[in-house]
Amino acid sequence: MDIKKVDHRKLVQVVQQLKSEPERTLGVYVLDGWRVQISRYKQTSAQRVRALYNRRREMGLCILCGKKVSKMNPANGKLYRLCETHRKEIDFQKNKKDKSRRAKR
Repeated sequence: MDIKKVDHRKLVQVVQQLKSEPERTLGVYVLDGWRVQISRYKQTSAQRVRALYNRRREMGLCILCGKKVSKMNPANGKLYRLCETHRKEIDFQKNKKDKSRRAKR
């Protein structure tokens, strides 16, 4: 999460937005040297990871590093989940496992 510096007026707007759109107001805010963190209470790590995954997918970012994804998946017409670097790494690992499975047969 990015830390956002705010003033008193902006913090009041954040609190008002918390009532209408709680998911968009999650984050860390700094007000005159004080840190205000807005997050879900007792959220499991799996829920946090899932929310991060969904946010990055919606914004068109790589789910691993957060880098902007530019290529479209021709199979479904949406942006790829991963940037070019991570796609190469994961596909390489996947192809390596497939080859070793085929060799064992």
